[in-house]
Amino acid sequence: MKLKTISETRSHGGTQGVYSHLSSATGTEMTFAVFVPDHAPDAKLPVVTYLSGLTCTHSNVMEKGEYRAACAEHGIIFVAPDTSPRGDDVPDAAEEYDFGKGAGFYVDATCDPWSKHYRMRSYIESELPALIAAHFPVDPLRQSITGHSMGGHGALTIGLRNPDVFRSVSAFSPIVAPSDVPWGEKALGRYLGKDRAAWREYDAVALIEDGARLPELLVDQGTADNFLEDQLQTRRLIEACATAGIAADIRMQEGYDHSYFFISTFMADHIAWHAGRLNA
Repeated sequence: MKLKTISETRSHGGTQGVYSHLSSATGTEMTFAVFVPDHAPDAKLPVVTYLSGLTCTHSNVMEKGEYRAACAEHGIIFVAPDTSPRGDDVPDAAEEYDFGKGAGFYVDATCDPWSKHYRMRSYIESELPALIAAHFPVDPLRQSITGHSMGGHGALTIGLRNPDVFRSVSAFSPIVAPSDVPWGEKALGRYLGKDRAAWREYDAVALIEDGARLPELLVDQGTADNFLEDQLQTRRLIEACATAGIAADIRMQEGYDHSYFFISTFMADHIAWHAGRLNA
């Protein structure tokens, strides 16, 4: 669990760092960002992990997400990993923005040539939390998860599969039913193969249909999002949560699009919402 410090910068009464390490899950060097607010020397802080969307790295939310002031206010560590393995030896689909590098979809791939390195589920669920706990002042019993678009899909599915690990789950513009939309069909089909039954553990609506539960959920979705109808299909998550009795606050935000202008507008709301559950 050796960690390399790439940079550390003071911000909002805390330290914004960027770090890398050799991942056993992906077999590659992985880079991630961590914001740690100032705290008492012996304090153990809650942590929110943010999963980014297609084409993004750790830097997108770090530079445009506007989370630091809220995290400093509530005493929360914010972790932002990359979206896929990287490196010259990692297979890619260079002409396709929605598959390969930058588009790991938070799955453990089972099909060649992707299965060797594309193991983002294991990385996010197991390796990264252990690494963070070993190097930062976190309370491992107080974890939450959120994300945007593909990362919203990751946050929902990881949260639904691990309800005893994450005290709260939220998302911005998530892909809620990837088994039935073009982005998801492409990614799940090529990473996991043709058996759609194997896709269900990576599909939030399917997981809920199959019995997975969360006590509550917060989702923000812009009504002017050009991906809303074809790729995101928020209405399906609303219907699934209603049928399952999940207390889901799914807010349709009038006039907002899919960009970080939207995410940054509601980021402080999400941090405060997670803080209420992490600090309870």
